[in-house]
Amino acid sequence: MLLVIDIGNTDIVFGIFREERLLGQWRVATHLQKTADEYGLLLLQLLEAQLMPVSEIKGVIFSSVVPLLTPLFQEMIQRYFSTDPMIVSEKLKTGLKVCYENPKEVGSDRIVNAAAAYYLYGGPVVIVDLGTATTFCVVSESGEYLGGAIAPGMALSAEALVNRAAKLPRVELSQPKNVIGKETTASMQSGIFFGYVGLINEIVQRIHDEMGAKSLVIGTGGLVALIASECQSISKIHPTLTLEGLMIIYRMNQVIDSR
Repeated sequence: MLLVIDIGNTDIVFGIFREERLLGQWRVATHLQKTADEYGLLLLQLLEAQLMPVSEIKGVIFSSVVPLLTPLFQEMIQRYFSTDPMIVSEKLKTGLKVCYENPKEVGSDRIVNAAAAYYLYGGPVVIVDLGTATTFCVVSESGEYLGGAIAPGMALSAEALVNRAAKLPRVELSQPKNVIGKETTASMQSGIFFGYVGLINEIVQRIHDEMGAKSLVIGTGGLVALIASECQSISKIHPTLTLEGLMIIYRMNQVIDSR
């Protein structure tokens, strides 16, 4: 079995694969204060609850956009799984040619998503990831990672609004019934929700204009299920894209012991 870990600013997602089948996944909050032992014991408990023996895990790969947690997770995996993890970086094979001026600047999560989308769907393809940030990644027909766009995520924008406007309350991120809100909470939900619908549709349209053609648009990330139904630009929802991308990159760089 293969353990894959996606370390994000808001959440950490764990997944277990046998061959190419995702057997289980877990999402926990990201805490910079946790130690390697705390994360290790938490992961062991999650595996035990699903009756997945640690001894059957033959490989580990993770991507991280939180630099402080990268060495901590490397230590945790070495200690609790007795193996050196594969860490996603520009040094690994991904099936893509990264056309950034400095490939090291591309977030590992964006590369993982792009690699998975190109491997599964071909190109050209656009990936919209709705997480802490809302990111757009563009891959050409020939597998060139062309770049994209980065905007604040929905939750981050909502939090900034509350923090900078003293009279505005915290609100649940949800789809309002109407654009015209009849009270403050509904008005905020409308502005945040439909504002991001417009943002996504507009950026995707401008990407297509620059490319000179339309492409398949894949939606993923923790908030994709909330907003995708209103985004006409999103062709397909693929919530497990990042986990599958980690598995795909691992298999490109190392043969899994499937015993």
